[in-house]
Amino acid sequence: MPFMRGLRIVGGNRLSGTIAAHGAKNAVLPILAATVLCSRSEIKNCPDLSDVAVSCHILRHLGFAVERAGDTLTVTREDTGCRDVPPEWMRAMRSSILFLGGMLARCGSVTLCPPGGCALGGRPIDLHLSALRQMGAVITEEGDTLRCTAPGGLHGAAVRLPYPSVGATENLLIAAAGTPAETKITGAAAEPEITDLMAYLRACGALIESRPDGAILVQGREALTGCCHTILPDRIEAATYLAAAAITGGKVTVYASPEHLAAPLAALRRMGCRITTGEQSITLIAPERLQGAGNIVTLPYPGFPTDLQAIFMALAAAAEGYTAFTETVFPRRWAHVEELRRLGADITVAGSHAVIRGAPLIGSALTCTDLRAGAAVVLAALAARGESTVTAISHIERGYADFVPTLRHLGADICLTEV
Repeated sequence: MPFMRGLRIVGGNRLSGTIAAHGAKNAVLPILAATVLCSRSEIKNCPDLSDVAVSCHILRHLGFAVERAGDTLTVTREDTGCRDVPPEWMRAMRSSILFLGGMLARCGSVTLCPPGGCALGGRPIDLHLSALRQMGAVITEEGDTLRCTAPGGLHGAAVRLPYPSVGATENLLIAAAGTPAETKITGAAAEPEITDLMAYLRACGALIESRPDGAILVQGREALTGCCHTILPDRIEAATYLAAAAITGGKVTVYASPEHLAAPLAALRRMGCRITTGEQSITLIAPERLQGAGNIVTLPYPGFPTDLQAIFMALAAAAEGYTAFTETVFPRRWAHVEELRRLGADITVAGSHAVIRGAPLIGSALTCTDLRAGAAVVLAALAARGESTVTAISHIERGYADFVPTLRHLGADICLTEV
């Protein structure tokens, strides 16, 4: 039987040090999808992630040359390319659906299958398809295949999203930027990563205006020029390392934007952490024992991010007292619960709610069920007494660059192993 890569963790070390957050996974993926509209783009501060590698495979299939030099990706159009995305790349990550809007705007047609990625319960693409249909797309489903065309080309439209879906907002922005007409988007998501996508599209030649009422006006272009763009720091990665210091009783400074982490920082303060911030830095000093955080409700930005729910559940499992979670974005996002219970966590789940009573954690054999759940079980293992092993770490590599070296730099007893 072949060995698999895993992690060996011995808990008990206090993490301390200074680190800089990598470029944001949730910003670079839509921006890479948007490069299909451009002749040449340089993307700086691009993290080395498996999801980024999948995006590069898709771009090469679509007729682009993609080269990496350090943290910079250069994407150059070489030919008209294909108008399909192979199923193996579509199923490799959820963000593959973001290529749909740009391909429709550029080529007028694309064939693909529904996207894959982490299993977090229902993540329908209905909002993506409905929005693009309002711009003139004709989309038919044939088994597991989506055939998408824009016979007369996409046109401008007034599109209202019934829910502030991040992915649907991104797909709509990309399609609108490549359509020579005006599109008005209301009900859009407002995450910092969407602001970063708009900055990239503006630099490429699209006219985009964010109105005080939240509406977005996009005046697209038939051809965008491309540009040199630097990806913003990853707020979820930054919060993960702050949480790693909190759960181990340590002290860490992370270079990232505190403005983008207001809700998680408020929760950390409720748990007893002392936090000071600079313009682009966050320093956390943990208490001897974390306290329960009270109620945490996941919400669209600027609310508490669903991507940090599992990570803060790990903190709550090691804290003194109770923490209650309500998951409103992906109500079945509880796959990490059983893994935390293996460490001794006292967690009760009822529908979209979970209550955690802090308890001493003891090392165990664990597995990563998805990206953020993987980070959560690693953090819990860092606080547990004794040794833990973690398998299926490919999930973590989808969203964290240099995860193990960074934790080792902060003082964690963690190493890659074969299991």
